[in-house]
Amino acid sequence: MKKIVVFSLVVLFLSCGDSTTNVSGPSATAQVVIESFYEKDEETLKANSTPQAYSNYMNTINMFNATVKDDSNFTVLQDTIMGDVAWVKYTTAYDKTPGVFKLVKQDGKWLADARGSKDKSPF
Repeated sequence: MKKIVVFSLVVLFLSCGDSTTNVSGPSATAQVVIESFYEKDEETLKANSTPQAYSNYMNTINMFNATVKDDSNFTVLQDTIMGDVAWVKYTTAYDKTPGVFKLVKQDGKWLADARGSKDKSPF
């Protein structure tokens, strides 16, 4: 019985521990999208973006050389979720200027979305 309790506590602590990036939900999608953009992984980019956002990314992706980094150093500065829309402000090793992603929840999955001229970031 004592072994089961100890094992259960170890599993509990491991499952509750933060990952090294501490990124989840819409922030995790933002990280996948930014990394796939700079690494020119079009399949992953398409799977994690709305069609309009993907089209926008494809229009600009060829302006950059593919940059594969062991650590993108993706850091969430701020994030907020308002229903099915989320905003993530982040920094990466790819760019010195912080970026902002708009994400929408479709069929239970967060997707990067194109920002319209009327979209105002909450940050």
